Amino acid sequence: MTETTSSPQFYWYTITPLDVLMFRDAKPFTPGERAWAGSTFPPNGHTISGALRGLLSSRDSFKIKGPFLCHGQTLYFPRPLNHVGVKPLLPLVWDDHHPLKGQMIYDEGKPCPLVKPSWLPDKLEPDEDGKQSVDYLPWEVINSYLQHGQIEPEAWQKGVPQPWTVETRSHNALEPGTRQVKEADGYFVEKAIRLKQGWSLAIGLDAETESTIQEQAKGRALIMRLGGEGHRVILERCEVLGQRWQELYEKSQQNFSHRHQAQQRSLAYLVTPGVFERETKGKAMCRAWPWEWKLAHGVNSSPMVGLVSVATDKPVAISCRLRASKDHNRHDSIPAPQVFAAAPGSVYYLDFPPKIRGDYPLFQDDPPLSRTGEPHKAGIWRKLGYSEMLWLPFTEPGDENRGYTNKIRLRGLGVGT
Repeated sequence: MTETTSSPQFYWYTITPLDVLMFRDAKPFTPGERAWAGSTFPPNGHTISGALRGLLSSRDSFKIKGPFLCHGQTLYFPRPLNHVGVKPLLPLVWDDHHPLKGQMIYDEGKPCPLVKPSWLPDKLEPDEDGKQSVDYLPWEVINSYLQHGQIEPEAWQKGVPQPWTVETRSHNALEPGTRQVKEADGYFVEKAIRLKQGWSLAIGLDAETESTIQEQAKGRALIMRLGGEGHRVILERCEVLGQRWQELYEKSQQNFSHRHQAQQRSLAYLVTPGVFERETKGKAMCRAWPWEWKLAHGVNSSPMVGLVSVATDKPVAISCRLRASKDHNRHDSIPAPQVFAAAPGSVYYLDFPPKIRGDYPLFQDDPPLSRTGEPHKAGIWRKLGYSEMLWLPFTEPGDENRGYTNKIRLRGLGVGT
């Protein structure tokens, strides 16, 4: 496999809201049947693409990286879900000295259970075993994570809880001539998102889109409509973010190439919602990891694509897909079933990074055309920023981990505030 350390050129922008933002979740909503309209944040790639189309008055497709959160020209990423407090988790089959090894009975048709490594202390000081108030970690922590495969205990103090608040807004309609709310379609509640002071969204855009934006901007920031009700945001160029993303990307690619060639254990860290979908008997099925990856253990195991375990959260429902129309001149929206994406922050444990097609770890990164000659839907979702993974080395137990253990025991650090 040839080593690839340079990514296609992306130009990074910050999106700073001037008001609250509204992003309806994927659950069906009718005011008379369901009085609460939920909201989701950060927005998905379809929402960003729709806002760009409105800004540029174009129906062209875009290539997007992100969106990520940003504060003071620093990218923030979702915390890796393979940690409880400051403690990392490990697949049971990878810990030869764990007391449960050989004793635990579990379904081998599913990923291996995750456990606290045997080389970590039983108790933290103070008691922070089950506490986790950090939702996002800054670029510098993730950069170190990609280099060393572990997050130092003190690094969690640099993390932050979700930097936004949810505002509930009710809408009432009264019966004519009375002060009573209508019984039918008279009441529903929406949720709005308000980013905290100094926070923005960050996205990377392809060169063609960058050129179109700069022609329209003429060196100035642009005002764009984003989300439900078209609330205004400032779209502004930020070169520093591009440099920092490139550094992460190059380190990730080096980890992938080295680990694959050496057939060494590796971790994949999902930083945007992961859409892993496959059509089976006419039905689209979604799951938390790529369908190309087979389990490393059990009856259907594969020595070539060895997925050992997964650390993930509840799926993210996305409802932006349209049914294909035979009449390509029609642009009306035809709703289709929602997609369930793996949560950002999910971590995958593999015996070694798989080589599927050429230099690409996944089918979606370079899929062929569909049966109708159209771009494959897996590639379209990938171009909208979904399923972005960063590759990590797996740190074997040894001197480095013993030093890591001592830091936890002696400092007794909890998570950041």
